[in-house]
Amino acid sequence: MKKTLSILAIFILVIACKNKGTTYNDSIPEHDSLTITSKYVNEDRVINIWTPPNYKTSTESFPVLYMPDGGIKEDFPHIANTLAKLLEENKIPPFILVGIENTERGRDLTGSSEAEDDKQYCPITDGAKDFRAFIAEELMSEINKRYRTQPKKGIIGESLAGLFVMETFFTAPETFDFYIAIDPSLWWNNNYLASNADILLTKLPEKDLKLWFAGSSVPDISQYTKQVNEALQNNAPSNLTWNYSDEPNEQHGTIFRAIKEKALIWTLND
Repeated sequence: MKKTLSILAIFILVIACKNKGTTYNDSIPEHDSLTITSKYVNEDRVINIWTPPNYKTSTESFPVLYMPDGGIKEDFPHIANTLAKLLEENKIPPFILVGIENTERGRDLTGSSEAEDDKQYCPITDGAKDFRAFIAEELMSEINKRYRTQPKKGIIGESLAGLFVMETFFTAPETFDFYIAIDPSLWWNNNYLASNADILLTKLPEKDLKLWFAGSSVPDISQYTKQVNEALQNNAPSNLTWNYSDEPNEQHGTIFRAIKEKALIWTLND
């Protein structure tokens, strides 16, 4: 089936496949950086790590929040500063943030696609399975070795990174304990995940999972986030705690910063 995208969706797709889009002058928090040589993505990857203020003065271990689009010139400073603010206000418990800097964003964050539009505007794709293996098999063990971590772990992403979050939730849900997907690009591959959400939900494991996701005013996104919301209303298993935030007043370029705090507060608290 060939899908017809709106001009806005095409613009979002082209920008998303190449880079994260709009940049901001966020202050860069104190953090660690390391480089991991990966056999799964066959390249070196830069990783940025923010630890909560009490990490150095305590002996306790902390849960971990992983984030694609986690470069210093991407969303790492934005989310690290937000975590620090919410922690200071006693609105969330302390977490370690692990940001993964992009190289080929369109490749790493997408699965395969049979849609000609997807291939035309995002030609290097189908790397999500390798990127996921890199995180699960290489990055997590390295972080656990270097830092005091708890088993509890989650992932946050927006746009194509949100698509990666949702694909991981539906196809490899054991990878994380909680998932945050903001304006996920669920139109990918002829909206496969949204169209098959009912079936995919029946395959979730029995472990406790948590999902928070949101959709903006962009029709090519919101119609599919609403479709997933409907599937969850009808078929969510009892071990899944979930919340959908419909944001019709937000655009694709504004939604992340507008709703980040309520997403983190809802998801990071037990």
